[in-house]
Amino acid sequence: MGTPEFSVPSLMRIAQSDHELAAVVSRPDERRGRGQKVTPPPVKAAADGLGVPILQPESLEDPDFLEALRALEADLFAVVAFLILPRPVLAIPKHGSVNLHPSLLPRYRGAAPIPWAIIRGETETGITIFRLSPRVDAGDILHQAPVPIEPDETAGELSDRLMVLGADPLVEAIDGVARGDMAPRPQPREGVTRAPKLDRDDGRIDWRNDAESIRNLIRGTNPFPGASTVCKGRVLKVHRAARVETSGPPGEVVVADPKEGIVVAAGEDGLSLVEVQPAGKGRMTGAELVRGYRIEEGERLGIEN
Repeated sequence: MGTPEFSVPSLMRIAQSDHELAAVVSRPDERRGRGQKVTPPPVKAAADGLGVPILQPESLEDPDFLEALRALEADLFAVVAFLILPRPVLAIPKHGSVNLHPSLLPRYRGAAPIPWAIIRGETETGITIFRLSPRVDAGDILHQAPVPIEPDETAGELSDRLMVLGADPLVEAIDGVARGDMAPRPQPREGVTRAPKLDRDDGRIDWRNDAESIRNLIRGTNPFPGASTVCKGRVLKVHRAARVETSGPPGEVVVADPKEGIVVAAGEDGLSLVEVQPAGKGRMTGAELVRGYRIEEGERLGIEN
């Protein structure tokens, strides 16, 4: 059970294992892009290539869907980046359900563990394989492994690594459940943190914060929802930035050089805007922004007209 690209390596690894892949469950196709073309989710596209039956329910509690799941007579459900399974679904497989979660549970329970770990300045995260229970991300742990977060790594880049690193442990956990020798351990009650779904407001830059916190926000919201500020009355996305030692009122442009780029003061130190994207335009360097938009020292970012 899965939908986005993050789920695909696990699907492919299960398909290569000794286990029989009875079916794949994914979200319905969606209209995407400017042309609103109906597009299948990545997991469905991968399953099509495997010739595996695909179920795409509008609701996980739809009676017809539940009947179709029961008819599969699956021993185990493997879940990667999918919806919260309701009790009627959890009750179906003989050996329960296992989930791949990209954090060291009980830290960062929720829909967006990768972005929030980076936003909060963590230098380490990990993967956890655990048994699903009615409580979200609170089931017993089957396998856990730490993974370092690189200093300049974005959420998208870290996701690309974790989705590959998690595939083999997931299958190893499935093997252990099948053999009956996997010893799950309860999650500790201490150290629980939350990672709720991000929305666009979570990416707004507050220049009163220190430069490192803003840099982590930029990394953690890349690619979604993207960090943004206001420049000359228009939204400016900031894709990458580097911390520099400087001072000035928060949000003030302290360097605007057509060759060297743009530096903006924060609550402590400042940021060189390495890669930006003005509204309606493509990505560009900070130097290109200075040249193309006539940015001058002393201007303030983050101020709406």
